[in-house]
Amino acid sequence: MSARMTDYLTRAEPAFKAMLALEAAVKAGPLDGMLLHLIKVRASQINGCAYCIHMHVGEALKDGEDPMRLHLLAGWRDSPLYSERERAALAWTEALTLVAETGAPDADWETVKAVFTPDEQAWLPFAIGAINVWNRVQVGFRAEHPVDRRHAA
Repeated sequence: MSARMTDYLTRAEPAFKAMLALEAAVKAGPLDGMLLHLIKVRASQINGCAYCIHMHVGEALKDGEDPMRLHLLAGWRDSPLYSERERAALAWTEALTLVAETGAPDADWETVKAVFTPDEQAWLPFAIGAINVWNRVQVGFRAEHPVDRRHAA
């Protein structure tokens, strides 16, 4: 795999700056930072974005997330390591990331409504949507994540 373009963020600088502003707004919003890490990693797993998985796993670990929870994230439905709120957010993340397939089911929304405040409910789709945009940009341009030589093939 090789990058399709390396200067896309400077060529689309106004869009890049708008995405950074959206990220800052989401970070300053009412959703817990650790929950945002889980949302970003899970959506990136679904979208197959190695660049974003690498970035957001690293950020989550730096912020104190338990490594085992990150290892088990793809199997969150079968693990007792996630809270009710995290489960609702992860189900909604999957539903919106795969919206063409899921149609954003009412059952998933009802689960979100049961455990998140109206303000948090309003912010969830922005958090999920933002990481999905980043995934599409990075996958589309075949962005390569940094490689620690200890883990290189």
